[in-house]
Amino acid sequence: MRRISWTGALAAGVTSALVLTGCGGGQGPGGTTNTDTGSFNGKYDGPNVELAYWNGFTGGDGPFMQKLVDQFNSEHDNIVVKPNTIQWADFYQRVPAAVQAGQGPDVGVMHLDQLATHAARNIIIPLDDLAKEIGLTADDFTQDIWDAGIYKDKRYGIPLDVHSLAMYYNKDHFQKAGITDPPTDEKSFKDALDKLQAAGFKTPFWMPSLWPSHLMFLSLMWQNGQPPYGQDGKEAAYDSDAGVKALEWQRSMVDNGYSPPNVAIDSQYQAFKNGQNSITWDGIWQINDLEASGLNYGIAPVPTIGDEPAFWANSHHFFISTQAAKDKNKLQASKVFIAWMSEHSADWAGSGMIPARKSVRADAVKGMPQEIIAAQIENMRFLPPVPGLGGVQAEALEPQVANGVLGKGDPAEALKSAASKANQLMQRNRESFGN
Repeated sequence: MRRISWTGALAAGVTSALVLTGCGGGQGPGGTTNTDTGSFNGKYDGPNVELAYWNGFTGGDGPFMQKLVDQFNSEHDNIVVKPNTIQWADFYQRVPAAVQAGQGPDVGVMHLDQLATHAARNIIIPLDDLAKEIGLTADDFTQDIWDAGIYKDKRYGIPLDVHSLAMYYNKDHFQKAGITDPPTDEKSFKDALDKLQAAGFKTPFWMPSLWPSHLMFLSLMWQNGQPPYGQDGKEAAYDSDAGVKALEWQRSMVDNGYSPPNVAIDSQYQAFKNGQNSITWDGIWQINDLEASGLNYGIAPVPTIGDEPAFWANSHHFFISTQAAKDKNKLQASKVFIAWMSEHSADWAGSGMIPARKSVRADAVKGMPQEIIAAQIENMRFLPPVPGLGGVQAEALEPQVANGVLGKGDPAEALKSAASKANQLMQRNRESFGN
């Protein structure tokens, strides 16, 4: 997840999807799959069937997913789920073409902010009947997570988890610096950095120019009271006062000497693992990696640098492809698999993620490192369900955030350029996706 390839390749992936679905036999914008999604009765009594299950859990979360798949297979004699684990960047480039060719996933997992794109291109099918049958309602989820699975009044995703940015800190460094509690706001954060420098840790907080720098930027925008996009996907607000203030703060970490001037991708995280810096902001997907490293670390919510607590988050959702919908046995078996995984979502907490369902969340994360982050779920912010938005971020936002962090020009001008390009891309997407 932390690598820039996840988003850096999305632009290519979205462009590829546009081209491929355009010649997909009537499955382009506004088209239909001409398949009956059927009804879900809670079980599969058909002949033996094999399901292609694609996901991007290539890190420390991978073994936990494989364990769940193995358990499912052992409990279902007539369904065999065959996982295909792919780096997320490759995943989003390969899925549209593979599904169109009938060689893709029958069932899979994708990020919340990709559902609308794939729904608009008829790569995935509605799952309203499945959600209803297994008793999933808005009451068991935060509103943003629940609503993100809906595109044009139909549900395309079944939420599995929530994952967000968090603050990691080196407990040994904090003890040496006399810091007893993790910082929670701008004043205590700066005070902690000053104390760490005084204790001999010259650059305690490395500010990356690339991943996850744009996620930090989005978090700071929300903290400053401004969503980065309108819900209708027609306008980017990067260049608002909130956005400029966010990027200026990121650059100030370099100007004030808390960070080296040119932090390459992943360097800030590797430095933290090696004890070279004291604090890093990264995703909770790093928990298992840090546990295995033996580092004496702590985890806390991202400090409120702005006016209100808020930080970027995303969510994994299960989907069923139009490929599976053409085979009634695969369709029904896929629904059985998703229903089973939703019922066992508490076990997924072992991956470091936070179960999306309120009914299992508290017990599932109790005593786990992510428990303190799960308690802040109401402060998590998600991108709106707008087709093509991942590519907009990769092409327009990320390069200009990097320029701002690196000091290449004025932050306000960089964000003005980013917003202008984003608005053009979103207009193109509305025309391409037919909405």
